[in-house]
Amino acid sequence: MMLPFSRRAFLTGSISALASGAGIRAAWAGAPAVSLRPQLRPDDLATTARKPRPKAPDAQTLIDRAKLGGKVGYAVVDVKTGALLETRNADTGFAPASVTKAVTALYALDALGPGYRFRTQLIATGPIENGVIKGDLVLAGGGDPTLDTDALAGMAANLKGAGIRAVTGAFRVFDGALPYVRVIDETQPDHVGYNPSLSGLNLNFNRVHFQWARGADGYTVTMDARSAKYRPAVRVARMRIANRAAPVYTYTDAGDHDEWTVASQALGKGGTRWLPVRYPASYAGEVFATFARSHGIKLDSAKPQGGAPRGTALVTHNSVALSTILRGMLKYSNNLTAELVGMTATVARRGKVTTLAASGREMSAWARTELGMKDASLVDHSGLGSESRLSAESLARAMAKVAGQGALAPLLKPFVMRHENGQIDKGHPVEVLAKTGTLYFVSSLSGYATGPGGRQLAFAILTGNQAKRRGLAKSAQERPPGSAAWNARSKRLQQQLIERWNAVYGS
Repeated sequence: MMLPFSRRAFLTGSISALASGAGIRAAWAGAPAVSLRPQLRPDDLATTARKPRPKAPDAQTLIDRAKLGGKVGYAVVDVKTGALLETRNADTGFAPASVTKAVTALYALDALGPGYRFRTQLIATGPIENGVIKGDLVLAGGGDPTLDTDALAGMAANLKGAGIRAVTGAFRVFDGALPYVRVIDETQPDHVGYNPSLSGLNLNFNRVHFQWARGADGYTVTMDARSAKYRPAVRVARMRIANRAAPVYTYTDAGDHDEWTVASQALGKGGTRWLPVRYPASYAGEVFATFARSHGIKLDSAKPQGGAPRGTALVTHNSVALSTILRGMLKYSNNLTAELVGMTATVARRGKVTTLAASGREMSAWARTELGMKDASLVDHSGLGSESRLSAESLARAMAKVAGQGALAPLLKPFVMRHENGQIDKGHPVEVLAKTGTLYFVSSLSGYATGPGGRQLAFAILTGNQAKRRGLAKSAQERPPGSAAWNARSKRLQQQLIERWNAVYGS
């Protein structure tokens, strides 16, 4: 059962609004790896001197060993007292990458509440006579980031169940609940699925499934809106095989559909890939029309609906609760989800949103006012835009501020601690719940660390090598050389710093 959630409680930390779900409570209730209570000793040992605690490694030594270049910033705050325990470059602005999503989650919860549900509707603009809509049928989006092919199939079945068998007018799609954004970040390569378009009507995270297989007569290629149950083919995204070695992909906006080519010499025997969709409303409309036709309801190609449709809502699909959506967003670091929930929160606060950048500025202002993040400067809600800036101290202090009411921690993913050989350390004594962030030559981590002593620390670690980032080209088809090793060293440093702080401040 979800506890009541109020903006006052969110800002003052007076209740635990999101500590829901038996599984989450059980995870927090697990026995510590080391007893928190000193054990009684025999009398003959009472005067024996205790062994000195091993000296914690020096932070500068750890940073030097990581060999990241660029800058490292961090801040550690005692959650209970709010005391700032240790810092480095704490007020320097870093690109936070996907750590931004933690701020977005708090922003959306404050504006919308954990129980908010996105709504997608089928609306008839005219009267219905003997199962015939005397007007248009509009598929109207409400910004749902989780709408998928299965949901559209269900809506088509429900339309048939409502007795509809024909439409005299046009079939239309409405995506105006949120502004259309062609790409989240213009600097990213065209083909990456984590940089799709955004609108008020989205499907399958605005990605299309590309599959190829080599046969005796060459390759067969399919582009479909794949889901767990269905594989409807689409024409809004099209693929052509080109006889070349590189680049692997090219993209052209063909006016009403996405035109892709792929290098034949890069395909091998077969495979699959998700590619971004630049016509999200048309994509959703095409897929819905396919399912409607399967129920005997003939619909022409979807046309855009200029303004919010008026009429009778025949079918409504509601998303899962926002708290569940945010948990998935933080676990899988989905950029589309972050942008859509962030812009929806801005609409709830201001009545409208004009651009993604404007919504990022609105969230920045909110973070400065409500979370005390005086230097917050965010260009989006996902962290994909590398021009965003946060400082380690403001981020760590914000984490500490919201910890008491429990809004964020239950949504965060456990940060895996590892042995020196890279294997997962299942018995590590420090429990870490945090959000990671990664761009090429940028790695960040922020959240909560609790050791055997029970002291909870809020922290932020931000690393970045801007000199290496300046050499990146948008046309790059694969990750730049050295970036994977750099990221691995940064993550190792993050664990070492957390272990240092537990040794120094944990008891």
